[in-house]
Amino acid sequence: MAKLVFITGASSGIGQALALAYYEAGYNLALVARRTEEIKSWSSQHNISLSRYEIYSANVSNIDSIVAAGKACIAQQGLPDVVIANAGISVGVDSAIREDLDQLALTFATNNIGLAATFHPFIEGMRLRKSGKLVGIASVAGIRGMPGHGAYCGSKAAVINYCESLRGELRGSGVQVVTICPGYVKTPMTEQNSYPMPFLMEADNFAQKSLRKIESGSSYSVIPWQMGVVAKLLRLMPNVLFDKALAGRGRKARAPSQQNN
Repeated sequence: MAKLVFITGASSGIGQALALAYYEAGYNLALVARRTEEIKSWSSQHNISLSRYEIYSANVSNIDSIVAAGKACIAQQGLPDVVIANAGISVGVDSAIREDLDQLALTFATNNIGLAATFHPFIEGMRLRKSGKLVGIASVAGIRGMPGHGAYCGSKAAVINYCESLRGELRGSGVQVVTICPGYVKTPMTEQNSYPMPFLMEADNFAQKSLRKIESGSSYSVIPWQMGVVAKLLRLMPNVLFDKALAGRGRKARAPSQQNN
């Protein structure tokens, strides 16, 4: 019987790339997104067999919505072998501007509460089965904070630490918690960036490397490895040098609706 992977944020970018990588590896797919029509179009373009996937409409920033999608997946397809909490948003914020606080709240609701709510429906079943993988997609942006990136960097740092905490809680249960930290991956999210993106990867290449890391049971991986080296160096860098290195670096663009306020 084919294994099953549950992926949020499957309507574009990394989510779609992961879906294709897992499909080609023989998995059945449970694909979650707000924009379900995007998934239908993608599945048609890639000749994805109708018998091997289901689509679930959910907004991960709404706890009841994503929990319902997880429960529907269990009812329709069974308990997944792998759950990938990939859905996330990234926009610049300025905490001196009132409207940006709302964007900060939405970012944490999506990237953090949404991630925990994605895992929630599956934890007890995986414990009873004594197997399963819960995968959190974090970012190297969670290693250190960058100007204008407070919402994204803060939320991804929280993903890293949350997954580490959950890993400890589930130790010995047979359920693995995996943290994947992408560097720069070529997606609709990153194409808006106006600053240099070293070691930029194609999404399909990132997905293949991620699949191998997840299958290997590695608990924490930075992809590509070069960004892992950079991240370690940044973490060790004294604040005075780090601040100087980032002086003048381009800031993450604020959301268009914010910019018009």
